[in-house]
Amino acid sequence: RMAAIAQNTQDHSKRRVAYYYDSNIGNYYYGQGHVMKPHRIRMTHHLLLNYGIYRDLEVYRPFPAAFDEMTRFHSEEYMTFLKTATPDNLKLYNKQMLKFNVGEDCPLFDGLYEFCQLSSGGSLAAAVKMNKLKADIAINWMGGLHHAKKSEASGFCYTNDIVLGILELLKYHKRVLYVDIDVHHGDGVEEAFYTTDRVMTVSFHKYGEFFPGTGDLKDVGAGKGRFYSLNVPLRDGVNDETYQSIFKPVMTKVMEKFQPSAVVLQCGADSLNGDRLGPFNLTLRGHGECVTFFRSYNIPMMMVGGGGYTPRNVARCWTYETALAVDKSIPDELPYNDYFEYFGPNYRLHIDPSTATNDNTPEYLKKVLESVVLNLDRLTFAPSVQMQPIPDDAIKCLNDSTLLQDMANPDSRLHPSIMDGVTQDQGEFYDGETEGDDRKNEHNAKRAAETETNTEMKRARTDNDIIE
Repeated sequence: RMAAIAQNTQDHSKRRVAYYYDSNIGNYYYGQGHVMKPHRIRMTHHLLLNYGIYRDLEVYRPFPAAFDEMTRFHSEEYMTFLKTATPDNLKLYNKQMLKFNVGEDCPLFDGLYEFCQLSSGGSLAAAVKMNKLKADIAINWMGGLHHAKKSEASGFCYTNDIVLGILELLKYHKRVLYVDIDVHHGDGVEEAFYTTDRVMTVSFHKYGEFFPGTGDLKDVGAGKGRFYSLNVPLRDGVNDETYQSIFKPVMTKVMEKFQPSAVVLQCGADSLNGDRLGPFNLTLRGHGECVTFFRSYNIPMMMVGGGGYTPRNVARCWTYETALAVDKSIPDELPYNDYFEYFGPNYRLHIDPSTATNDNTPEYLKKVLESVVLNLDRLTFAPSVQMQPIPDDAIKCLNDSTLLQDMANPDSRLHPSIMDGVTQDQGEFYDGETEGDDRKNEHNAKRAAETETNTEMKRARTDNDIIE
């Protein structure tokens, strides 16, 4: 009987986790000296592979978002500009570059439009997967670009994949909660849903002489959306304990008052200690605690990327949070991977907090918490919505699996709509019998070989020194 109970508990903690990734994402380059490096997403992917976390994920390559899917939020004029302007012809677009804020922070780089398609396509596909009840958690580390506006690029973001994903979720969900733990205020998403009560936006961010300058405690939404935008402005040096002391009470109250049927969590890693742009002092454990908090509610959750300008820490953070999503504990010692040298000198997963001063005094936090709770108390009930026909899914061909099967390349592998029906039971997975024999991805397999090679190289070097 105890075994049966243990089995049920284990099943309850298990979630179907869909993960969206396109191997091209790491090839896009904002330009020399630019702090935004899409390569960090590829580094994350390699850590996931070598830790073996991919075994617990359903890995998908998203369809690139089409023009008309992106214009569900963005203006046609702006999207046409992103599609046609290139570094070679930018002289023809001087006026438009000013108008759409493309140039300085948001440079016009090779393949920009495709980059936007992949980022947005991942979040749209994740939303469709959740709507179809085919996943409990959907992850798109290529997304999370929360500063982009309807007709304007901002803060390294061009298209707002989060807004597109939430619009898709609203076709099936009455209320969607958006939570932003990036060090910067999630202004693009807040602005998009500022006047509606169907989306509540909550942002924890650094406020005061810091980009984008919005996100004051007093900004609470307007019209029908009044009190459905929450901002928690924080000061420099916030650590894990301080962060959770305000995050948990605020979000517990939000869940109770708003009762969302889906959550979108923006996991910007620039709120970690040691970020090139962020002045916070969080570790992976404090940041990841936010993922664990929402996972415990057992409601559909989409996790997206965002900021993060120390690539090795971004990869550490998103790998750890993917492991939290699938409820797997992973060792602190990093497995050998293609980018192993990035993680020196200690080659560990977790990072230590710095000795920076925490400017968030207990008095200040108490004042912020009281103000936020007061605004939440003004919400009388969770808003409802009238019954209406459900529109088609964003990614048209996802509505018709036969069309997808026809389009599939027969030389590569069978289409997922066929393969989903022949998934192996979890108990059947052990190395040596899965397709392609997976032992090379065991946590320590490559590492041992690497250590031997390093020892030999050191020995050879010492011999050379003696010869000299």
